Amino acid sequence: MPRRTTPQQLDLFGPPHGAGPMPTPHWRSLPDETQATLTGLMVRLILDHADGADSRRKEAGHDA
Repeated sequence: MPRRTTPQQLDLFGPPHGAGPMPTPHWRSLPDETQATLTGLMVRLILDHADGADSRRKEAGHDA
């Protein structure tokens, strides 16, 4: 029986199986508004992640 692999994040949003890989659009080919929106979302994601890591570090130090 073939082994099932865990899907990767890009697999979840890609074309259906057998359709081949979907090329990633080049950043400069995206409209300015889309670039600005994506940049804002990426910044928020990074800052939220950093805040979460910082609070976990503080909690670990407090409990120790």
